[in-house]
Amino acid sequence: MRLVSFGPALRFDAAGTRVRCCMKVLVAFFSNTFFNFVIGLMVAMFLGPAEFGRFALALAVAMVVQTLVFDWLRLGAIRFYSETTAQERPALRATLDMAFGILIALLAVVGGVVLTRFKFELSPDLLALALATVVANAMFDYSTALARARFRDGLYARLVVLKNLLALALIGGGAWWFQSAQMALAGGMLSLGGSVLLLRGALTDPDTGLRQACPRLARDMAVYGLPLIAANFLYLLIPLANRWLVTRAYGFAETGQFSLAYDIGLKGIGAIGSALDVVLFQIAVRAHEKDGADEAQQQIASNMTVVLAILLPACLGVWMTLPSIEALMVPSAYHGAFRHYQALMLPGLFAMTFALFAVNPIFQIANRTLPVIVAALIACLADMTLVIWLPHDDDASFYAAAQAGAFVAALAALLAFATAFTAHWPRPRDLGAIALAACAMLALLWPMQALSPGALTLLAQVGLGGALYVAIVLGLDVAGLRTQTLAALVPRLQALR
Repeated sequence: MRLVSFGPALRFDAAGTRVRCCMKVLVAFFSNTFFNFVIGLMVAMFLGPAEFGRFALALAVAMVVQTLVFDWLRLGAIRFYSETTAQERPALRATLDMAFGILIALLAVVGGVVLTRFKFELSPDLLALALATVVANAMFDYSTALARARFRDGLYARLVVLKNLLALALIGGGAWWFQSAQMALAGGMLSLGGSVLLLRGALTDPDTGLRQACPRLARDMAVYGLPLIAANFLYLLIPLANRWLVTRAYGFAETGQFSLAYDIGLKGIGAIGSALDVVLFQIAVRAHEKDGADEAQQQIASNMTVVLAILLPACLGVWMTLPSIEALMVPSAYHGAFRHYQALMLPGLFAMTFALFAVNPIFQIANRTLPVIVAALIACLADMTLVIWLPHDDDASFYAAAQAGAFVAALAALLAFATAFTAHWPRPRDLGAIALAACAMLALLWPMQALSPGALTLLAQVGLGGALYVAIVLGLDVAGLRTQTLAALVPRLQALR
């Protein structure tokens, strides 16, 4: 069915199927964010700063290894796998599955050699569990990517819900009962792997066999994904290196304080970008598949406006409400340090999230991802320079500031590079409206910082600030959001009469 447009930002099919699809995915994704947030705070509270520092450092190692070894499979599935290819090109899915199995075997061999030959800051058993978590998390991400690529939103939601329920019991329960980073990691591994294994029947393609695997397809997906993998690897290397340096300079307890601020910020801010990407990038891919590259780039420009319109007030709102967030949600052992470090990190979290989910799609759709690596290298150089150049204090503040500055530098570089790949950008009118709404929200919330931190203060800040921002954005019809909202609601309201 041909797509019809209700505005520049998103496109829906005439029957409204895409609207329902988006809502299912977003509900599942934000529930996942909520559970990740709760579980992260539970682990931090039950383990304490020092043990949580070990857990956070091991988890950072796991994320770097997963990105380097497995993430090209996830990216390949999102970009090239679809309902059409599942029916017409079963070799694509067979190639992905075969490559996944080979990589697991290689990781087991290389990981075993490294752990027996070298010594690290973390214990061998903790690192071994981190590698097992790599495999489990890669299985989960690959499975959700397959469901997303085929718009199988019910399956995606079941995977997320099942993983969260298992994680709440196994990660939270392991941290509470054993107060051990090892057991918390083991709980994460079991919850991720268990959710995939329990739903493995729904994830298989019945007409696909491993004999259909094609090395050429694997090479093509690797060529597409490796630049993005290299960039993501470098981005993940920055917080990993900073955590390792903090551990060397100040000990695991300070690493725990530093890591909680970043991890909670990333779970909140990064999840907003990820949730939007779940929907928006697949719409851009569909536009490219049906209408060509120019239409896809127009869609990406519209997507960029939507991401900015949601991400900017979210970051500003977190900054304005940090005292209440800390008082209500953060374990007391982390008070003070959490608010201090997260305030320093927020500009970097915004820049990294906007770069990954609003700017990177320009290069992904064009299949020209080398600039993404260059931007990541600039971020690494900026981090090293700022760590050396910034004045050192009695805590890790300069590491937090350097990390934020590195991600801001990467965003600036990506925007500069993108001018050579697209002529489509957000409308200046929309950018001005977003800036006006954000400034109005800040003007309203600034005096409220004098209120005592707590639930009522947080509700007042979120309610009043959010209502003012939304009213201005919808009133000025940023990215056609008011037009789209009315187009979706009016038929439903008329049907109720």
